Amino acid sequence: MLTEAQREIIEQLADELYRNQPALAFTGAGISTESGIPDYRGPDGLWSKQNPTRFRDFLTDLEVRRRYWQRWRERYPLLARTQPNAGHRALARLQAAGYLREIITQNIDGLHQKAGSDPSLVIELHGTAHQIRCLDCGARWPAEEFDPGPEGTVPDCPLCGGLVKEATVSFGESLDKDTLRRALELAETAAVLLVVGTSLSVYPAAYVPRRALRGGASLAVVNYEPTPVDNQARYVLYAPAGPALDELASLLTG
Repeated sequence: MLTEAQREIIEQLADELYRNQPALAFTGAGISTESGIPDYRGPDGLWSKQNPTRFRDFLTDLEVRRRYWQRWRERYPLLARTQPNAGHRALARLQAAGYLREIITQNIDGLHQKAGSDPSLVIELHGTAHQIRCLDCGARWPAEEFDPGPEGTVPDCPLCGGLVKEATVSFGESLDKDTLRRALELAETAAVLLVVGTSLSVYPAAYVPRRALRGGASLAVVNYEPTPVDNQARYVLYAPAGPALDELASLLTG
């Protein structure tokens, strides 16, 4: 439930989006928690429950790969069934109405696209869990169609025999340079950047709002907790993403 003070901030932000273009969104795990996907850094986050697979270990240790694929067999069917929430749908509505251009996301869950956002307008900085890629030949497959083999086994690329994993950026793995460059260049051109559900503590993704500020953008932060850029933001809203963004979209699109 939004307070009157929060609604007033959202009204001011709606006016800003109406007057100033182009506007972009930058989203993190906090927009997907309302869909049942835990974040990484909160008290119930994934880091508190399991150690993340590090890229170097994945490359060099067969047992690490075995555990990785066993978790994938358990986790991916749940992710595939997860549905977008009001926050994802609100951003898609703002895009469809022309108030929002690209969505730059740290998330790998594909919920922006499932909510109706044009995939060409969603920049996935950390990749996607909905594809499997070969680290050697670069081939890709839809995750829902990929057969990892019997439990306890580690699949190989059916084309070249190389290592395969989710098409996500693992800890210690570099982001795709072209994807990051596109995101940073877009951020520099933004008149408004809507930052949603991110602690801004993961780099180089966290450079996106800083690059937007450098380009003169108005920053709007919607997050549960303070972020490092709050003191530079024009609008700061400590609120759940779904209700806040739904209210924003309703003001602009009816």
